[in-house]
Amino acid sequence: MLLHAAIRQGGDLVASTAAWERIERVFASTWNVGGIMPSDDLDLDDWLDTKDNFYDIYVIGFQEIVPLNARNVLGPKKSCISAKWKSLIAAALNKNRVIERADSQQASTDNSAMESSAQAEYFSCIMSKQMVGIFTSVWARSSLKSFHSPFGCVIHRFGYHGLPREQGKHSMYKKAERTSDPQVVLLGDLNYRISLEETETRSLVKAKNWAILLENDQLLFEFSRGRHFEGWQEGSITFSPTYKYHPNSDQYYWCFDGARGEKKRAPAWCDRILWHGKGLKQVQYETCNYRLSDHRPVRAVFHAECDVSEGTQK
Repeated sequence: MLLHAAIRQGGDLVASTAAWERIERVFASTWNVGGIMPSDDLDLDDWLDTKDNFYDIYVIGFQEIVPLNARNVLGPKKSCISAKWKSLIAAALNKNRVIERADSQQASTDNSAMESSAQAEYFSCIMSKQMVGIFTSVWARSSLKSFHSPFGCVIHRFGYHGLPREQGKHSMYKKAERTSDPQVVLLGDLNYRISLEETETRSLVKAKNWAILLENDQLLFEFSRGRHFEGWQEGSITFSPTYKYHPNSDQYYWCFDGARGEKKRAPAWCDRILWHGKGLKQVQYETCNYRLSDHRPVRAVFHAECDVSEGTQK
């Protein structure tokens, strides 16, 4: 599935009074949660990097927020689960902002209006979309609502429409290449594997020999041959393969004795973030150690140069 989410308006604009270029800090992340319901007290601060940093825009893509069985695929959409994830994200993004607002109530009346406004700033969801197992939401600082910012689009990818692997990949290539947006981020469980025998892959993973593994990474092979994703970029991978972990563990699945006949897939960098377009610079690309599912979340930070127009809100 491809989900296009244009981040062009943070609010309803009725007029334009000025235009200039500004740099937005954009946080983007993908996480296949394996159909596991989050607990009410799941702390997302580390994943969203809210303890030390705040970004202008957050783009969050989930895969398998529900188990991918026939009942969930063919039945009614379970919006209560996406609502729970939204609630947890909002709590993490606004936790420190709530504290600041509480502090501002005790601040001296001599504080400037500008300082009070900064303390009261918060993050709100400006777009969200659920399609069976995938869920995407976009969050922005409240001060951005007065701007028209043409930050391209997001392509959220998971699975292959039930098509054979190569046919499904071809569908993804074509849809990604057809986008006309100036700045594009593609994220998701792209399901690329390592083109080595499983025993050799496991041996290299044990030795943490990422260099040889990445030489045989299927997505990087596509890049090097120029076969697909012309003009697209990916940051350097310096982190461990993101799949397949044993849930609630730092060990890969094949390290455990599973049920008879159960597949023990070799590790791979299935979860990826790519980008395309001028004025878009990736400054961070890493994984995050959350053990909820058999995938690790991957996150990236971008500096996006945007031509913006200041307007007035309704």
